[in-house]
Amino acid sequence: MFENLTQRLSKVFTDLRRRARLSEADVDAALREVRLALLEADVNFGVVKEFIERVRARAVGHEVSQALNPAQQVIKIVNEELTATLGQAAPLALSGPKPRVLMLVGLQGAGKTTTAAKLAKKLRGQGERVLLVAADPYRPAAVLQLQTLGQKLGVEVFHQPNVAPPKLAQAAQEKGLLGGYSVVILDTAGRSQLDADLMGELKAIQANVSPVETLLVVDSMIGQEAVNVAQGFRQSVTLTGLILTKLDGDARGGAAISIRSVTGVPIKFAGVSEDLDGLEAFDPGRMAGRILGMGDMLGLIEKAEANLDADKAAQSAEKLMSGDFTLEDFADQLRQVKQMGPIGQLLGMLPGQMGGMAAQVDPQDAERGLKQTEAIINSMTPTERRRPKILDASRKRRIARGSGTDVQDVNRLLKQHMEMQRLFKRLKKSGGRGMPRMFG
Repeated sequence: MFENLTQRLSKVFTDLRRRARLSEADVDAALREVRLALLEADVNFGVVKEFIERVRARAVGHEVSQALNPAQQVIKIVNEELTATLGQAAPLALSGPKPRVLMLVGLQGAGKTTTAAKLAKKLRGQGERVLLVAADPYRPAAVLQLQTLGQKLGVEVFHQPNVAPPKLAQAAQEKGLLGGYSVVILDTAGRSQLDADLMGELKAIQANVSPVETLLVVDSMIGQEAVNVAQGFRQSVTLTGLILTKLDGDARGGAAISIRSVTGVPIKFAGVSEDLDGLEAFDPGRMAGRILGMGDMLGLIEKAEANLDADKAAQSAEKLMSGDFTLEDFADQLRQVKQMGPIGQLLGMLPGQMGGMAAQVDPQDAERGLKQTEAIINSMTPTERRRPKILDASRKRRIARGSGTDVQDVNRLLKQHMEMQRLFKRLKKSGGRGMPRMFG
């Protein structure tokens, strides 16, 4: 979502780094570009104005003039002020007597039902016993959708036909209490637009069950309208947090930067993929790092810890550094990397030059490339995977036919594998001194 903004800001920062000293005019020129980039990304005008004023007040003062690296200091200031604009990290308030009720509200199409299932999966992974509640009797198939997701997760879904949502929510709370559930998640009804009936129903639900969290699910693809939606809900019901969905989309992303500053409601989660594990706790510092092209290594490490086999990873690292990394090992690594999420998203979390690769990679092409590589390796015999040097023209033709590719694709993979072995052999000999250059 932030691809264009990240590219624009990266260019501004690159131009700044080329200057040994920064004059006030240099800072003003850079901030004009930052301002234009933010406005083009659909960030609220008032938010942009305040942000630029705060950055300029610090960037033209003693803080930068006395710095050993003025350009880096300006970038640091931009990062800190963008983090402040995004707000502070706000975890769920899971305190008080059980079951704790979490109420999801929002307009139709924002992704409430899928988000409810994602949240259930995340909380269950943290040791909570979760009950999902289908409290939307109006949208066709809304109940069935949540039941299907609940079945996929192994999470119970509560529903009572022909019962008004406020009473249904109350019955669900009682079910949670008697059933020993620690968290009850209400998937409430939405509308295509704000209206009095919707707000009246949500107020009644809040009054009946006193949720510990009322979370507004907002589609970040709708731009500045997302801010207006949040303001409309906030004026009618008590909101404790926001969940931004579809941050993996191709919109400009300005709403994600504006919404916290305009509404004063903290962003608690971000939907980063359509998968049921595609919900991340919102961390302003890490989000700012991604927007500014600084990567999110902590987020990448967390994904690796959650999806990779530590023992296998250690064995693979040892084989890589020894130069004994076979195509069989390569295929195993590809399968593990695929479990971490879309390749474009992972590249975007890398810092420096490697992070910049994400802007040049078509995510669909990258995914197709991974599948093609896996198909080629799977078409080889175990002996061929371990000893690719035995692959002659006849074997390569057979592998190409079996994987639905061309011989050139097979040769390209073999060349990449050979270059990878050479690279890590050189790194081992140099004691890893070449590694920093890989990360820019």
